[in-house]
Amino acid sequence: MNSDPSPVPISDDTIRLGQFLKLADLAETGAHARELLEDDAVTVNGEPEQRRGRQLHRGDVVSVDLPTGSRTAVVG
Repeated sequence: MNSDPSPVPISDDTIRLGQFLKLADLAETGAHARELLEDDAVTVNGEPEQRRGRQLHRGDVVSVDLPTGSRTAVVG
């Protein structure tokens, strides 16, 4: 488990959650991102999130519970 994740740079001020999951290598594909959200495996800033279109901002913390363990990334 990565206790101090590095920020994942984004090119704009915001990014949609589904896009960020792929960018941060937390999901392999858009379909995988959707499955993770439907399975309640994703939290944003510690709160459960199911909306793939949720707008993320720099500093937001995204965590995903995967079969291999929990992974976290910070929007940079």
